[in-house]
Amino acid sequence: MENLTISLLGKEYQVACSKAEKPGLLAAVSYLDERLQEAESKTHATGERLAIMTALNLAHEFLQFQRGNGFDLPATKRRIGLMEARLDGVLSQQEKLF
Repeated sequence: MENLTISLLGKEYQVACSKAEKPGLLAAVSYLDERLQEAESKTHATGERLAIMTALNLAHEFLQFQRGNGFDLPATKRRIGLMEARLDGVLSQQEKLF
């Protein structure tokens, strides 16, 4: 784990993350900062109210995406599991050839 300094609305925060998580975390920080700035400019809210409004908007969008696009996480995980099993079977056959 490493400490990372992030900036949201011009304020710096320290967060801990692994090297593997760093690119994803930085992308999330960038996205969140954009959304906070957008909400701030539209509503002129600040502080906790701005954070709550932004969180509510993001949660709403996530749920709409999840429901509206027919995204089914358990089904997706099952399909990935089946693909992994197929790949394992094919690869084990290939190992016998060598």
